Amino acid sequence: MPLRKKLGLEKKIVRRSLVIAGIVILFSLGSLLFWAASFKIPSLDSFEERRVDQSTKIYDKTGKVLLYDVFENVKRTVVALSEISPNVVRATIAIEDKDFYTHSGVQPTALLRAILVNFQTGEFSQGGSTITQQVIKNSILTKEKSVARKLKEWILALKLEQELSKDAILSMYLNEIPYGGSVYGIEKASEVFFGKHASELTIAESAYMAALPQAPTYYSPYGQHRDELEKRKNLVLSQMLSVGFIKEEEYESAKKEQVAFLPQEGKGIKAPHFVLFVKEYLEETYGKDLVESGGLTVITTLDYEMQKKGEEIVEKYALENKEKFNAENAALVAVDPKTGGILTMVGSRNYFDKEIDGNYNVATAHTRQPGSAFKPFAYAAAFMRGFTPETTLFDLKTEFSGYCDAEGNTINPLQNKDDVCYMPENYDNIFRGPITMREALAQSINVPSVKTMYLAGMDKTLRLTRDMGVTSLTDIGRYGLTLVLGGGEVSLLDMTSAYGVFANEGLRNPYTAILEVRQRNGIVLEKITPRAQQVIPAEITRNISDILSDNAARAPAFGENSFLYFPNREVAVKTGTTNDYKDAWIIGYTPSVSVGAWAGNNDYTSMEKKVAGFIIAPLWNAFMKEILPLIPEERFNRPIEEELSLTELKPVLRGKWQGGISFPIDRISQKRATEYTPKETLDEILVGGVHDILYWVNKDDPRGLQPPSPQNDPQFERWEYQVRTWVETQHITETTESSVPQLFDNIHMPSTFPMVTIESPGGRPYSANEKITILFSYSGTYPIARAEYFLNGVYVGENNSSPYSISFTPQEISEARGGENELKVIVQDSVFNRKESVVKFIVLY
Repeated sequence: MPLRKKLGLEKKIVRRSLVIAGIVILFSLGSLLFWAASFKIPSLDSFEERRVDQSTKIYDKTGKVLLYDVFENVKRTVVALSEISPNVVRATIAIEDKDFYTHSGVQPTALLRAILVNFQTGEFSQGGSTITQQVIKNSILTKEKSVARKLKEWILALKLEQELSKDAILSMYLNEIPYGGSVYGIEKASEVFFGKHASELTIAESAYMAALPQAPTYYSPYGQHRDELEKRKNLVLSQMLSVGFIKEEEYESAKKEQVAFLPQEGKGIKAPHFVLFVKEYLEETYGKDLVESGGLTVITTLDYEMQKKGEEIVEKYALENKEKFNAENAALVAVDPKTGGILTMVGSRNYFDKEIDGNYNVATAHTRQPGSAFKPFAYAAAFMRGFTPETTLFDLKTEFSGYCDAEGNTINPLQNKDDVCYMPENYDNIFRGPITMREALAQSINVPSVKTMYLAGMDKTLRLTRDMGVTSLTDIGRYGLTLVLGGGEVSLLDMTSAYGVFANEGLRNPYTAILEVRQRNGIVLEKITPRAQQVIPAEITRNISDILSDNAARAPAFGENSFLYFPNREVAVKTGTTNDYKDAWIIGYTPSVSVGAWAGNNDYTSMEKKVAGFIIAPLWNAFMKEILPLIPEERFNRPIEEELSLTELKPVLRGKWQGGISFPIDRISQKRATEYTPKETLDEILVGGVHDILYWVNKDDPRGLQPPSPQNDPQFERWEYQVRTWVETQHITETTESSVPQLFDNIHMPSTFPMVTIESPGGRPYSANEKITILFSYSGTYPIARAEYFLNGVYVGENNSSPYSISFTPQEISEARGGENELKVIVQDSVFNRKESVVKFIVLY
């Protein structure tokens, strides 16, 4: 084809393509304009007939008890803009849309930014929303996130600006916006929060009102985030100052103004602390719009029958404690260790109690110190390192600060000892001398617990605590050894959940309040799927549970029949009281439930100087008595006893404090033990002197070699000084190696073992119904004391007196069988020497 024709054909194709493209573009624009022209703006007269979204409903674990309907009893009062304080108008514009009175409904720069972000992420979550757009979104459109909905929002915002004045749009916004719960619109919010009309709001009150709509549940003045609300209120004031709506002196005055919110009303809500905890989680997870208008069905983990009992008991005992101990508030949490499900949450004695800010949820606040309730974490960390429940520590008045000497005096004379020294007391001001870790934990003795924290290691203890679910103790540099006595802020929910790890043999299920979340179309958004993680070895938790459920071990401190004891159930429990008596704790558990309770005052004033066993234990005990019949009766698995000989485990790790070098002896001969010495007569002589544990063990490797230079440990001199002083004051005579026998046990040796020969049954066959008498001959250095009989490896009896024989008929005992059988006789003499004899015989069936 000639080049000229070829170029002409290409031009025709290009012209045709451009025409077609133009037609398509015009058609598309026409369709878009026709689509946009079809949009209708609701009139102000029909404002109260706005689209009613389906309400989200929150249920208990049965799915039958409705705890809360998000849109039930919606409150709204529509007022004209002239009836709204200019302070509110300015605060709202400053924080939401400072160019409101100059733009045409959308902000081009914000719009462009939103388009770019949306196309990059594909989520269409950025709106660059003006106040006008928010009116469209809240009153007209669905709350789905899509391109079509966003285009409608932008176009309708432009149309609304053409049809209504700025003041009318702002009036719609302020009358429509949610302020939390069922409160909508500025007039109703003003009444609910401050008991006044919207026209009467001060600058500070207006700033709070402008701060709330971004996240009404999170920033609620009745919730857990008052500090965050305060920060956002100050941000609003800062924006007002920035755009010239207020003067510098007004800004400073409003920042300092103490605004009092009215107590929250209580209607149409069950388990309010729990429900708002759930609602906040849902809004953080799915967004405020979906929760408020998505028609979600939420099945929670709450056991409402258990919850009702908890609320009744907490209120009853908190009011009693107010009179008895100056402890006006209390909280309680119950968690299922096997799923993490929250069964009960009572955040105060009464959510609607005006006297104590009852709406504040103490159960979830990371603001209270746990006292001795923290101790089990340190002991668990120590056991993981190789220490044992029988490890012996000295409960003596001990200085722990490196700035002070062993007697508690400052090394630097310019320092005040009260500022730098640390010599803790026990709750009863008694020092017990040598005590095992089991006894120290069970009786909650402070000094050996501080030593345990040091031996376990601060870093390892905190890491374990975090792994178990206590998440607020993040700054290791902030805490010293006082942490073991409860020197860090935690929440009751975290602590109760973490104790559930002990209950669940080291498996952690993070706490959850949700069983299932469903959309109105039936699609499941979320469903509980326990994924337990082993965060601590099962054997360690068995040791902790064994100690905390050992009534005999704690009896010296609490008595035989305390509120910690249940005669017919096995319950592990630990109390805690802070040194300043601002917090009293108790957390206890079975394999099926972990229950924590707290008592104190919301304003952090101290209670009467009584331990938690008096203040909070009765409340906890009353609740446990109610719920124990409702849960399975399970027992803790016992820890496996270590089968270690005297030479394999250091004396101090076995409960021995009289010395650290062991010489095994035979108790009968009083001579050095040999390989033939039976365990029944095995004893030991301890030499090396009475010393603190750091003399005998390296804390980083307690089962390793004795440290060659124990004085290198920074705590050694202070601990050792007190032990050596105690030895002198107690006039203890220390055993030396010269007291160790030089001769070896000659009672237990092969030449002294008994000789045994089985005479019956003999070599002939026996019929199944024939009576067989076991007879044997015996000779030995010492008289016979006992004979045991085993048929085919199964114990069938014993005899402790002459003639040391028993009889049996094969067909009458299950251990006998047709054909060949094996009989074993074990004879023990009076000094525990043993010898066995075996014979085989035939039984005919």
